[in-house]
Amino acid sequence: MLDHYRNLAAYNAWANRVVYAEAASLSPQAFRENRGAYFGSLHGTLNHLLVADRIWMSRFTGSGDAPTRLDAILHDDIDSLRQARIAEDRRIIDWLGSIDAARLREEITYSPISNPVPVTHPLSMGLAHFFNHQTHHRGQCHTILTSMGRPSLSLDLIFFMRNEGASLPRV
Repeated sequence: MLDHYRNLAAYNAWANRVVYAEAASLSPQAFRENRGAYFGSLHGTLNHLLVADRIWMSRFTGSGDAPTRLDAILHDDIDSLRQARIAEDRRIIDWLGSIDAARLREEITYSPISNPVPVTHPLSMGLAHFFNHQTHHRGQCHTILTSMGRPSLSLDLIFFMRNEGASLPRV
């Protein structure tokens, strides 16, 4: 399972680069235009992804900034948001490279922002949600972009594994 999560971390970083490359081609107005997604705009959705990743990484590692609002805007412009995203993706990859398989079975306890009641479950379940959540909201980013007439992006995990991820461990 650890290799699987490491592969997902590499996929996540790649998929974020694809989405950010297309987002960077938008005007600042289009980037902030409310397109009816849960967090409104591409700007809001990409900020939410960074917010959520920082919250989860703080839970997983016990360190790092953890925003207190799911709709927090951490960066107003695409360039600084992209740099923060690259750094967070590197942090995720490095952390997963530093743990062992036994760590996945250990329990984590935290209080969700949306319902601050303590929750405990294995780290592996938190990681499964973590990567699923990223994919879910990147799908919303894809919908926002295509609704603006942008090309459909190839973001499938299997596409990544057949190409850029071909050298990763097969799990």
